[in-house]
Parts: sequence; C-alpha cells; structure tokens
Amino acid sequence: MPASDDPERARRFREATLPHLDDAYTLARYLLRDPADAEDAVQECYLRALHHFDSYRGPSIRPWLLAILRNVCHAEFARRARQPQVPVRNVTEDAAEQPLWQEPPPSPEADLLRHRDAQAIRRLVIALPAPLREVIVLRDINDLSYREIAEIARVPLGTVMSRLARARAMLRAAWNLEEESTS
Repeated sequence: MPASDDPERARRFREATLPHLDDAYTLARYLLRDPADAEDAVQECYLRALHHFDSYRGPSIRPWLLAILRNVCHAEFARRARQPQVPVRNVTEDAAEQPLWQEPPPSPEADLLRHRDAQAIRRLVIALPAPLREVIVLRDINDLSYREIAEIARVPLGTVMSRLARARAMLRAAWNLEEESTS
C-alpha cells in the first residue's frame, strides 16, 4: 500500500497540520494579497507537506509548514514576475474581510471602530515592503518566535529583529499620519 493510502499517516498529518490552517491562510493572504491566490497557495502547501510528511523531524510543525507556504508564495511571485504586469488593485473597505484572528465585537459601536481599525491596519500592513510584511505577519499575527521566523525566512536572527523593528516603526508612522488626517 502506498504511503499516501495509509489511513494512520493521514490521521497523524491531519492532527498535526490542520490546527495551523488559519495561520497558513493568514500568512498567504498577506504575502499574495489575494484571497483566491492565498487559498491556492495553502492548498499547494498542504499537498507538499503531506507528500514530505514522513521526512519531517522536529518539535513544532508550524514553522516547517509555514516555511513550505513561504516557498510556495515566493514561487507564485516568481511566476507572476514572468507575466505582464497588471496594476495592483486597491483594497477597498468592502473588499476586505474581517480578519480571522478577531473575536466578534460586543456592541455595534465597537464593531464599527474595530472594523475601521482592522481595515486600516490591514491596508497599512499590505503596503509594507514584502520582507517587512512577512516578519510582521509571522510575529504579530501568527505569534512565531524570532528563531522560528529566522528559520522560515532563512535569515539571521538579527535580520528578523531589524526587519520587525523597521516594520513596526513604519506601521506606527503610517498609523499616526492616518489618525491625524481623520481628526
């Protein structure tokens, strides 16, 4: 019986990887900036992870899985670079969906404020350069350690900390500018 037909292997794979599906989608969504592309990338990631599941060795599967996803997303970037450039569409308030990591709001007023702030943050994160966007999503949204991010991004730990500091500073400055313009 081929390894892909082993029900015990499939069960172990599901138990190990499915809890990280939302994290994978969130990262793909920020890296690719398109929900449909993000879904495709996550599907490809999980197919590759299943194919190589027997070779996985490590304490935490989440960094391994997100590293595979990052490679899939970068391959998609490379594919897109070979195609004619299409203008990047703006993320409108209606097009952006509620982030997966937020709980339902307690009141209509809080919902309105949370929705407005979430859209602004999402728009500001999407505007970051790709290396900075990647570390901010991995750290502040997916809650990975600096060491895990360094392994996923294949950069030194100091580079992760530097990128994260720059990303946070850029977000803070952009947020302050936006707040000043709305007051």
